[in-house]
Amino acid sequence: MVNDVEDDDSCPKPVGRSSVFYYGVGHMLNDITAACWFTYLLLFLTEIGLSPRDAAIVMLAGQIADGFATVFAGELIDRFGHFKIWHGAGSILAAISFSSVFGGCLPCKILASSSPIIETISYSTSAAIFNVGWAATQVSHMSMVNCISLNSTSRVVMTSCRNAFTMVANLSLYAVALVVFSTTKATTHSDIENQYHWIAYTSIFIGCCFVGIFHLGTKEPRLKIRVHGTSYARISWTYWFKKVLYYQVGLVYMLTRLAQNVSQAYLAFYVIEDMRMAKSAKALVPAIIYISSFIVSIIMQEMYWTGQRLKAYYCAGGVLWVFCGASILFLPRSLSAFMYVISVFIGVANTLMTITGVSMQSVLVGSDLDGCAFVYGSLSFLDKVSCGLAVFVLQSFQSSSPRSQETLSTEYISVTRYGLGLLPAVCSLTGMAITYTMKLQTPHSKSLMEPLLE
Repeated sequence: MVNDVEDDDSCPKPVGRSSVFYYGVGHMLNDITAACWFTYLLLFLTEIGLSPRDAAIVMLAGQIADGFATVFAGELIDRFGHFKIWHGAGSILAAISFSSVFGGCLPCKILASSSPIIETISYSTSAAIFNVGWAATQVSHMSMVNCISLNSTSRVVMTSCRNAFTMVANLSLYAVALVVFSTTKATTHSDIENQYHWIAYTSIFIGCCFVGIFHLGTKEPRLKIRVHGTSYARISWTYWFKKVLYYQVGLVYMLTRLAQNVSQAYLAFYVIEDMRMAKSAKALVPAIIYISSFIVSIIMQEMYWTGQRLKAYYCAGGVLWVFCGASILFLPRSLSAFMYVISVFIGVANTLMTITGVSMQSVLVGSDLDGCAFVYGSLSFLDKVSCGLAVFVLQSFQSSSPRSQETLSTEYISVTRYGLGLLPAVCSLTGMAITYTMKLQTPHSKSLMEPLLE
């Protein structure tokens, strides 16, 4: 990689607010499409007639493609650099392919067949292509933060800003979904597809607008870091495999994403099929989660961060998730309105765990920048594959589409509550235990002042 940052490790310059903002909006397309993917994909596929198991196969295909793509993208970015080119190319591929994920089965129309096998293969292929583009964008954007600044607090601030705009992306999606679900009726197979077409196309448009802002406002980080006159050599994979912290951070990040993504995948099922709340609740409840997440993300941008503080706030989020998971697991349908209160605490827990979990990766990378993309790619591999497998296993216990059931079986309630309540609580508890054993040491950081890139 060709680099140009003149900072010394002992006194890294802080990053200014304008650079933080431009960086923070760069993941909006990924975030808004991911929110749609995890919240509505299983619901959409089962509503149009796929079995829960086939719907899970589609998601698993996408997650596996995403996982392997993150590893290869990380290696290629470390080898050739050009973060913004990877980001732009991945965004284009994701934007073009995402509409086909919710766009109906094209091979079925060509072959004039509605075979479940053809439908599953068609949606799985679209999901895999979309996730390859998504992975290239994610790895380039996440690893870029380490090359913009060596300042540990600035790195957390940029991660927090990125997380804040993740909340904006999610809220945008749920606002669109609320309008679509409230103003259109879904009485036929075609009506259901049209609803999700509108949601997908609008999401792509919003995300692409922010990708444009990111590329116009952010300069390509050029990494020429010298310590006592010596340039860094490219770091091999084995360097990271020898670090205990690599495995600890990897497990914590995997468990954090597993808790967040699996719970998001089952949230719409839970409020509609289990709690029997109004149709608008499948947009309102997630919106409440992300409003509270957004507020916490903004607050966290103003804090001074150390390794010990990262551990403390992660554990605080984990404790909240344990209580939320227990509440969801045993919440009776007669108290379904209480779900709105639980949503607030889920949003706080998700933010505390996500920001600190991602920031732990920055602490792991430190000033070893010529291998940072591999770190993000390899750790994301664990996240993507584990999530896909978890959803597949849970869906395998659901024998029929919930839409077709006149009465809710105990088996289905258990699957939904385990996916939304028990699994995230167990992941959070395990993540806290691993975090407690970590030795996170961060360099002295100055407060947010002037931009590094300007």
